[in-house]
Formats: sequence, C-alpha cells, structure tokens
Amino acid sequence: MTVEKKTNVSTRGLAQPDPSSALASLNGKPLLSNNGIPLNLDWVRQARVNTSAVERRAQSHALRRTVKKEWQAAWLLRAITCMDLTTLSGDDTDERVRRLCAKARNPIQHELVKKLGIERLGIQVAAVCVYHTFVETARHALEGTNIHVAAVSTGFPAGLSPLQERVAEIRRSVAAGAHEIDIVITRAHVFGGRWQQLYDEIAEFKQACGAAHMKVILGTGDLMTLRNVARASLVAMMAGADFIKTSTGKESVNATLPVGFVMTRAIREYAQETGMAVGFKPAGGIRTAKQSLEWLSLMKEELGLPWMKAPLFRLGVSSLLNDIERQLEHYATGRYSAEYRHPIA
Repeated sequence: MTVEKKTNVSTRGLAQPDPSSALASLNGKPLLSNNGIPLNLDWVRQARVNTSAVERRAQSHALRRTVKKEWQAAWLLRAITCMDLTTLSGDDTDERVRRLCAKARNPIQHELVKKLGIERLGIQVAAVCVYHTFVETARHALEGTNIHVAAVSTGFPAGLSPLQERVAEIRRSVAAGAHEIDIVITRAHVFGGRWQQLYDEIAEFKQACGAAHMKVILGTGDLMTLRNVARASLVAMMAGADFIKTSTGKESVNATLPVGFVMTRAIREYAQETGMAVGFKPAGGIRTAKQSLEWLSLMKEELGLPWMKAPLFRLGVSSLLNDIERQLEHYATGRYSAEYRHPIA
C-alpha cells in the first residue's frame, strides 16, 4: 500500500511507549496496545493501493519455497497456538461446543505429541470462537486454561441490526464471560465514504467491549476494492480496534493474500505513526497447512516476529487443524494418515 503525503497524526495526549510494557516493537521502536486516535480524514482519503503490484506480490509470495522438515513442523505448531478454533453454524449445540473446547485444550493427539517429543510445550489454541448463546458453555469447558473465549457479535454476519441492539449484544457477551468480541462493521459506510459514521460506530462498539479485546471484521470480500480495504482498516484502527479481521467466513470471498498485504501494511503504517500495535486475523477459507505457512510468512515479512504470536496474530479456522495434524504425523512417521483419524470435534 502506498500513501500520498498526508497531514501528520497528532500524538499529543497519547501514552509514550515504555519498553517494559510494550506489546511489540517495530524497527526497534516499542509499541503499546491500541487506544485509538481521533479520526484523521486526510490520512484516510489519501490512502492509495497499487492493485496490480499487490497482486503480483501475493502471487510471488505463494510460489516461493516454504520452510521444510523440522522447521516446517515448528511453524505448524506455532500456527496451532495462533488459532481461533471456530464453530458458527446454525445447528451448533452445547455438546458440539464442548467437543470443540476439548479439541482446543488438546489440539494434537496424545500419541502424536509423544512421537514429536513436545509434551513440555503444552500446545493449545489461542481461542474458541462461538455465537453469544454458547459463551457460557465455552467458558466453563475451558476453565483452568489460558484459552480465550471469543464471541461474534453486532448482528453477525451481516451487521445490519439496529445499532443499539448490536451494542447490547456486545455487553451481554462480555457479561457472560467473553474475553474477545468479533464485531462486524456496516459495509455501507465504506461504500458511501461515510468515514465519520464508521469511526463513531466502531468507537461505540469499543466502549461496549470494556476490557474485552475487539476484533473488527471488515468483510473484505464485500468491499469491492483494495483501496476500500485500506481505508476501512485505517478507520477501524483509529477507532480503537485491537485486531482487524478480514472476513466473517460467510462471504463468497474471504481471506486472500492481496487483502492480507494491504491490511498488514496499514497496520505497519499505523504503528509507525502512532506507536501502537494492532493485531491481524485472516478468517474464512484457510483449510490447509500450506496456507497457514503462507500467512505466517506474510506476517514475518511484513510486520516481524511479534506478529507471529497469538497476542497479535490469529487464524480464524474450523477445519485447518485436521490438515496440520496430518502433516505433523507425516513428519513424525513418514506416512500420511486418513483424515477421519483427526476429527475436529
């Protein structure tokens, strides 16, 4: 993403990064968690994206040789620790959510853990993502772990219910024990260039989240242009997003590498301007171990090592874990196992 000369963002009143409390660092500069800044319309309106260049970069990224052997196994284990293991189906039940939570606690079969010699690592996923109805069920099933409960909210996936209903939905999920809230923006604000309305909406959601982390779902498959993706990313971060997320998983087009490059470069630019770090979550259509490696390498190249860990990077997935387990078993035994031996729940 390239940006023309813009009005400098005022940092007056912002907390200055303290290395001892920094969430991450970029180019040696410590970064704090994001508290948001006043909306800077000059910055938003002057955002530019060279679409053909981004698409070429994404194509070359996917074609590169990837990590191999023990390094590949290590990266796949890291991918597991960055997962938001998700079930968002109309036929979800308490029992299905409990099974998903059991898998979240023990994402790799015990026999395979022993073969890999990784018992001491205590590999678990980062979070379980569910509808509000199942927040309490997930919270009880995950007691005694560091796994977070994330709830989709604000009229997911369309985000078109009345504003106060969406705000109330956030508050109910936080009261039920959700650690993270995945909110949906009103895409029409992006189409109409109504950046102040979009900012105000997200800021109100942020206030309702309280201490819970807010992941802002842009619905990038619906936003039509990469320029819209860049602008929506900037507005969401200015309004206080802890993460920006590609998709609900319900759009016809979900997480793609070109969108990933645009959003991560917006995160990098925001960090450089404000001294605050925002996380990134690709979601939807990420089903293979190879894809998880592509996303991890994108984070490493564009943002650096802090964005390869769960506090700043999540993979929104429902079936990816199966393929990662199969790849790890191949590494450990030299043979691929049948998919049915690695049930998600």
